[in-house]
Amino acid sequence: RILFHLRFLRSYSHHTMYLGARASTRCSAGHRGSSSGIPPGRPVGSGRTGRVFKIGGVRVRVEACVGDISSDMMQAYEAEALGAEALERILARPRIDFGSILDTVSPIVEGVRSTGDEAVREYTSKFDRVELADVCVPIESLPDPSGLLGEEVRDAFDVAYANIRAFHEAQKASEVRVETMPGVMCRRVSRPIGAVGLYVPGGTAVLPSTALMLAVPASIAGCSTIVLATPPRPDGTITPEVLYCAKKAGVTHVLKAGGAQAVAAMAWGTQSTPKVDKIFGPGNQYVTAAKMLLQNSEAMVAIDMPAGPSEVLVIADRDAPLSHVAIDLLSQAEHGPDSQAILIALPGVDVEGLKKEVEYQCSLLPRAEVTKKALSHSRIISVRDVQEAVRISNLYAPEHLIVNIEDAESILDSLDNAGSVFLGRWTPESVGDYASGTNHVLPTYGYARMYSGVSLDAFTKKMTVQRLTKEGLERLGPSVAKMAEVEGLDAHRRAVTLRLGMES
Repeated sequence: RILFHLRFLRSYSHHTMYLGARASTRCSAGHRGSSSGIPPGRPVGSGRTGRVFKIGGVRVRVEACVGDISSDMMQAYEAEALGAEALERILARPRIDFGSILDTVSPIVEGVRSTGDEAVREYTSKFDRVELADVCVPIESLPDPSGLLGEEVRDAFDVAYANIRAFHEAQKASEVRVETMPGVMCRRVSRPIGAVGLYVPGGTAVLPSTALMLAVPASIAGCSTIVLATPPRPDGTITPEVLYCAKKAGVTHVLKAGGAQAVAAMAWGTQSTPKVDKIFGPGNQYVTAAKMLLQNSEAMVAIDMPAGPSEVLVIADRDAPLSHVAIDLLSQAEHGPDSQAILIALPGVDVEGLKKEVEYQCSLLPRAEVTKKALSHSRIISVRDVQEAVRISNLYAPEHLIVNIEDAESILDSLDNAGSVFLGRWTPESVGDYASGTNHVLPTYGYARMYSGVSLDAFTKKMTVQRLTKEGLERLGPSVAKMAEVEGLDAHRRAVTLRLGMES
């Protein structure tokens, strides 16, 4: 047996992988060879999923992907051979058992309601193994983390901040004012939600980009209290990248907790955490369950949207580079084991070549083991034409939709259900996740059929206003009085007729 820690060099013209100079070997007899000084391998053949090399007389098969990911992981189908039920089954997301999850989350939510900060400390110690001194603090009490970040990191965050701010500021709507008939003026005005809670995940990945995506529009909207919750590091501090973005974007308080306990703290309020009116942000199934539970509770809190695991659907034509298509699929698969990637392949796409490319690109990823699990419920569906691709995409309603075809703009008007759309050869989903300016907090799990992604509007509420003159009521009043009479609501009718002197 040979175990390798590999660095691959690849010849794209022949799809050949060459073994780099670092390797450790264990022969079938159990002998462990040196981890250095082994010469590069020489390809002597190929197998179904890898290349065969010869090193010091030993024939070695080098598999194409870490964690034994085979090309069979992404199952391929022909759309024309599928009935409606079969297609629906193939497009099904990984099932989330919210029943059992709610059984876990409910006691946490009630615990935080009952004892506040004490419960947050208890659950943070239990789940994150962190002992908190302070639970929630004003952000100005936390030190400036700029010195802990490299200049290139700060510059990247600054670019993202500027673009996100520019796009969301452009969403400011002017007041709507309409005189529906002489003397009857109707208006719609916007007001910020007073207090909002922003959940920024930690766990397997640090997501300072989410801090920007949520805090920037909250600040533009004028929310007076902006609480950012994020899991603490082992020493109880906040990740400097998240703190940098939070300070830059206008956060007012930082809650040093994650999971259901953080969501509950923002919903109910605790001794140190301000109660919020609406909670935003992605999270795992426990965070999602807590949000859904609390929005229907006495906490009187709204949420941005239901959410599930991250997902992407890619529509590709024969001229889309396989390496680009493969890495776009993997960019969502690497989020977690429940993520899903769907490829809709137009005629001429080399499906087998694409599957091999997915294998190879996967082998380069640090999160290959996680990605492997996501690929097990990912799909490739070959279609006859663009119209069929659009139909399947609208049926699936993806969180992210990448259209890697010639003249991608031409089908935009036909796309109805997607959280965010990425058009053309030069638009990877990554730009929307980080810095193009659009928001990356998007509906998943098919909710793009009826929900929008986070925008400036999500941090505001709209009030309608009407003002009538005497002449206006004289014109409109008789119609209102008659409708109230039809509905049997006499006080409504008399509120008009008394003003107009029609009765006493």
